[in-house]
Amino acid sequence: MVHVLFLGTYTPRLDDKGRMILPAKFRERLAGGVVITRGQERCLYVFTQADFDGVVEQWQSSPTSSKTVRDYQRFFLSGASDEIPDKQGRVTVPPLLRTYAGITGDCTVIGAGNRLEIWDTQAWETYTEEHEQSFADLSEEVVPGLM
Repeated sequence: MVHVLFLGTYTPRLDDKGRMILPAKFRERLAGGVVITRGQERCLYVFTQADFDGVVEQWQSSPTSSKTVRDYQRFFLSGASDEIPDKQGRVTVPPLLRTYAGITGDCTVIGAGNRLEIWDTQAWETYTEEHEQSFADLSEEVVPGLM
């Protein structure tokens, strides 16, 4: 199966009802439904339903005897919301997730390979400022053999 990567940076706004217009470039791929959930660094992860199902399937083989696994699954899945984009390509970002990510209006959507990430715009700007230099300074391969 060939996966289309999510790439790029987009700057939609949340409307008064907590809806966000998905980037036009990805609307067709996301039309069948998305799952929005808590991500790391206080952003939100947006997966296609199929990709989310794959993540959950991988977890089925994880040891539930591990407290770390249980804790992560609880946090990740308890915040998950499945959404179907409307005809204008909008999805509702539930209040729990908006609060978690600190999103009130301006947001930044970034492509992160197998998912999109939704960030509060100010939080994204702070994150990039804090991490840009370390990215530029990397002297060793992050992924061996990639570059």
